[in-house]
Order: sequence, then C-alpha cells, then structure tokens
Amino acid sequence: MRAPGARTTAVAAALAMTVASACLRRPTPNPNVLVVGITSGPNSLDPRFGLDDVSQKLHQLIFDSLLVIDDRLQLAPGLAESFDNPTPTTYVARLRRGVRFHDGHELTAADVVFTFRSLLDPTLGSLRQGGYRELAAVDAIDRYTVLFTLKTPFTSFPINLNAIQIIPDGADRDFREHPVGTGPYRYVSYAADDQVELAKFDDYWQGPPKNDGLILKVVPDEVMRALEVRKGTMDVVVNDVSPDILYQLNRDPAIQTRTGAGVDCQYLGINFQDPALRDLRVRKAIAFGINRSSIVEYLRRGLAAPAVGLLPPNSWAFEPNVQTYEYDPAKSRALLDEAGYPDPDGDGPLPRLRFSLKISNVEFNRLQSAVIQEDLRKVGIAIDVRSYEFATLFADVVGGNFQLYTLQWTGGALADPDILRRVFHTSQVPPIGFNRGHYSNPTLDDLLDRANWSRDDQERRRLYSRAQQLIAADLPYINIWYKTNFAIAQRNLSGIRLNPFADYVFLKDVSRATAVAN
Repeated sequence: MRAPGARTTAVAAALAMTVASACLRRPTPNPNVLVVGITSGPNSLDPRFGLDDVSQKLHQLIFDSLLVIDDRLQLAPGLAESFDNPTPTTYVARLRRGVRFHDGHELTAADVVFTFRSLLDPTLGSLRQGGYRELAAVDAIDRYTVLFTLKTPFTSFPINLNAIQIIPDGADRDFREHPVGTGPYRYVSYAADDQVELAKFDDYWQGPPKNDGLILKVVPDEVMRALEVRKGTMDVVVNDVSPDILYQLNRDPAIQTRTGAGVDCQYLGINFQDPALRDLRVRKAIAFGINRSSIVEYLRRGLAAPAVGLLPPNSWAFEPNVQTYEYDPAKSRALLDEAGYPDPDGDGPLPRLRFSLKISNVEFNRLQSAVIQEDLRKVGIAIDVRSYEFATLFADVVGGNFQLYTLQWTGGALADPDILRRVFHTSQVPPIGFNRGHYSNPTLDDLLDRANWSRDDQERRRLYSRAQQLIAADLPYINIWYKTNFAIAQRNLSGIRLNPFADYVFLKDVSRATAVAN
C-alpha cells in the first residue's frame, strides 16, 4: 500500500496537470442557478424505473413521497399529512390539500392510487415491484384519503411509501421524457451524458427554493469534478471525490467542506457454504485480523467510523452493546490454531488458509483490499484478490459464486431495521432476499419474524436489539466502516446541510451570498 502522502502528492500533481490543459466554463450565466457535479446521466426520470443513484437523487428534486425519513431514520409526514394503521393489514394516508403538480393541477388520491397500482401492474415491468409484494390493493376513499390493504401483516410496510415518489394519474411510458411532479424543482431539459436542467417551482407546497434552479452536470472523472469546483465552474459536489482529493481541496480558501454522519456500510461478505468459513472460529480470526481503524484513518482519511453492525448508529433501532472485533493478530492466530489450521512453517511463507476475495474495480476498493490482504497475510491467511466490473461482481455475489467479497449497503435500504430480515433470515436467500451467503440461525429467524409482525415499537426495539447481538456473535458479515458524508462547495454558498442519505433535497435551501457571475 502506498503511503497517504504519496497518494496526496499524486492527486495534487493530477489536479495541477489538468488545470494546465483544461478549458472550463460555467454552463449558465445566472449565478443563482447552482451547478452540481454528478458522475453519470440518469437512467430514467420516471421514479418507477430509475433505480441508479443519480436517477433517484433527481426523483427527490422533481417529485415528492407520501412519507419522508428524518435524521433518526424514522418516518415523518410528506405528501401525506397523517398516516394511520387501523388494523394489522390496512394503512390509511390522508393527503395535504392544495399541493400542486408543476403543470398546475392539484394532487389527489387518484394520483397516489395510480402510482401504486402501476407498480403492481406486471405488464409495466417496474423493477420496484418486488418491494410491494405484500400490497394487495390501493383504493381512494375520497379525494384526499387513500387506503392501502396488505396481504399479510407487515409492520415495515410504511418505509415503502418513502421509496417511491408520486406521479400524475395517467402517466404513460413516455413519462420519463417529460416528468411532471410536485417537488421543489420542475424539469426543463436533459442533454444525454451532459447535463440535466431544473428550474425552481414557485408554487412548491413547502415554499419555493432559495435559488433559481439547478444544472446537474455530468463529469465522470473525479479529478475533473474537483478541478471544476476549484475553478468555480461547478458549485457543489456531494461525496463524489476521493478522500485524498478532498484533503487537497480543504486547503483552498475559496472552497468549503461540510460533513455529516451517513448510513452507508462497507462490509466483507462470507459464504457459509464454504467448509472453512462455516467455522465461527475462522470467521472470528478474519475479523480480528483486519485493522479497520487503519483503513478508516489512512484510506478514508477519517471520513468513516469502524462499523459494529449493518444498522447505522443514527438508526432508532441501533444496538451498540454487541460483540466487537478490534484488531488483534495474536487472537486471530490463536483462533486459527484452535480451529485446526496451525502455521505450517513457522515464520515461513506458507499460509494456514487461502481464500479468494472478490471486489469491484474501483480504485478505493483496490487499495482497501490490498490492506486486508496484507493484514490477513500476517496471521497466516492468504487472500487472492479478484477485481471485476460491478455488474460481473454483483452477478457472482447474487449467484453465490464467491468465498469472500466486499460491497456497500447504501441509503434507503438501511432506513428500516427490517433490512436485517432481508439480509440474514434463512428464508431470504436470492432471488427472494439478500441472504447471499446462505447464513442460517433459527433463533435469529424467530426474532426477526416477531419484529416483523409486532405493532409495538418498544417490543420491536427489544427484538431488533437481541437480533443484532446474535448477528454480531455469529459474524455472517464482517462490517468494516460506516461512511461519513461530505460536500465540497463554493465558499459563498449558504444552507448546505447533509442528511444521513446525502441526497440532494438540501439543495432547495442553498443560496449564494454574492450574486456575481463567474
């Protein structure tokens, strides 16, 4: 692994070289239109279809959901001013009155019913359909009241009402080309792989944005994104530069940095169908053998915290009192001895065990895997790192074709503790759920089932606490770090505040202190 100083020097040189050769210009003469850097163009501006990160961030600017998630990852009113659960299988949403779509017509129950019925329509082919398999029917009780009927009790169902934004009644398959929502910004245009233009919506029900609009500019290269911010041709980038580049930009007096606790969790996945990895002592040896604090301090430059579980610390259901695995190579070696894998040649090069580790071909993942490889080599575990394009890696993970892998749970997936059931319950192996390592613990299954059915929040909290303690003891995952979100922006911008999901909703509150064109 290269020293952090060497990487920083390389980043600084790359920025300097790019400055000398690049010709950058601001894509709008209006200083009250913010230019935001994004990594790629959206796949679809129809929230029923766009599942990629950029699409979902745009959906939150153009549309609204019935419910929103607060900083403690609890649900709060959105388009629905109230939301009740009169019986175990029914939920009633009462809509705000006077909410307008960008074309001027009022939001009503008909729009909500259409949105959710279209998700249930098998001919539509929405990949979001699986998240609503418990939903049996959606009906309008009156102009502003919607009834959701479930097939079976499912306490975590309301989180799904945040996951999809409401579209107008009758939206067709071409809706992605001309999206109309109720959000703070209205769609203007999209030049493929170049930029998306949004204008402020003056009649937004929460009040108009504090700027005139947004241009979301596609810049795939992170050095170029950083350079654009440095030169003032881009106003804001959220998370999408490396910690090393952020370290360089922090020295620029014209740039500000904002950070906030995130929810993303990087983890090491384990295949329980592998005989050696099925042994808890081997899994513990791996956990004790990885110096996660070093990864956080040097590779992430402090923009993370060592993870103790899948749920983030800002979750209402987070349990801090679980078994943890601080870096302890001596304990790791002792566990391998106990498991029947003694060192075959003392201080020689032969390993006790050998595993393959599959990763995506992102530079940070390559650096992190090199650290993990070296840490585990020191305790006698040889790691064969194999790097793939993300699509290939993900197909292997879903298909169970791995021993070890690293991936990252992100955003809304971690908003509700039911993710523990989807990831660790025996019944949730792919394609039904996300138990890709085929882990099984009947005691845990029972806890998660009871939490899923309970309508008592205190009881759910108790059940999820016990579940997290069992998961930490069993180690179906080795959790590495929780992400710290960050934004880089021009110094003359105010109102920048990151929520745990680092989405773009905060942009409506951002304004420029001095309206001087660049």
